[in-house]
Amino acid sequence: MSDLTLPRTSGYERLTQIRATRPEEIAEAAARRQRRGLPGEGERLLIIAADHTARGALGVRDRPLAMASRADLLDRLQVALSRPGVDGILASPDVMEDLLLLGALEGKLAFGSMNRGGLLGSVFEVDDRFTGFDAASIDEMRLDGGKMLVRIDPADPATVATLESCARAVTDLARRRLPAMVEPFWARRSESGALRNDLSPEAVIRAISVAQALGTTSAYTWLKIPAVAEMERVMAATTLPALLLGGDPPDIDAAYADWDRALSLPGVRGLVVGRALLYPPDDDVAKAVDNAAALVRETRA
Repeated sequence: MSDLTLPRTSGYERLTQIRATRPEEIAEAAARRQRRGLPGEGERLLIIAADHTARGALGVRDRPLAMASRADLLDRLQVALSRPGVDGILASPDVMEDLLLLGALEGKLAFGSMNRGGLLGSVFEVDDRFTGFDAASIDEMRLDGGKMLVRIDPADPATVATLESCARAVTDLARRRLPAMVEPFWARRSESGALRNDLSPEAVIRAISVAQALGTTSAYTWLKIPAVAEMERVMAATTLPALLLGGDPPDIDAAYADWDRALSLPGVRGLVVGRALLYPPDDDVAKAVDNAAALVRETRA
């Protein structure tokens, strides 16, 4: 990877030094961060997702440890956040704090990832404990909202604990007038035991129907959903604003086409994409982000 594409990875030793000797600087950086508002009428968002590593998900396509280097990940995130049209970040506490110390979140939206306990490939993956941000810390750090993942497997009794925890988080965020970004999937175990999300329109509609009813109010709830077939029918299942997730698509051009079609729907308010933009096949992060931003900008006029 050339220096023309990404900045040099040197200089991150300062982050370790601050964490070891002056950890209070993290809270200070959060307190002075320049914030921006949520989108107005007709505006769309492009949010970069960076909470995968907290769940042990380090792979991208055929590279199982693509996200293992924190310095490389921070390089890519800084490039992405510097591009025109990028509105903010979705991150776990460790990544969010690094970006705050680097000054990379000025004028950006910042959403804290809340439940990362359902480690990828684990027997307890559906029991997705809240091991990251909570509503109080999101509010204290002046972040702009929280995100939670909820996999719904009718055959796994652990599902109900995750549903209850997500409902509590939605309520806690709403009491503070903070958006809750809920990412629901109807899921099931394969014969090998791996948890697989069902991406059929019917399954996505079912997952949305459950997710939008979580908590004592849905006034501040947003959905984070995949772009699947028959998105018109999918979006007809909700009046909540929805953001499209990126995932790890095998064909990035097909993913752009899917996002483009879905962004034309009134309830779709933008993209929340991580690996697909941070680790594109040609490793040109700036170009991948700019292409996604162009799709979002087309719907902002």
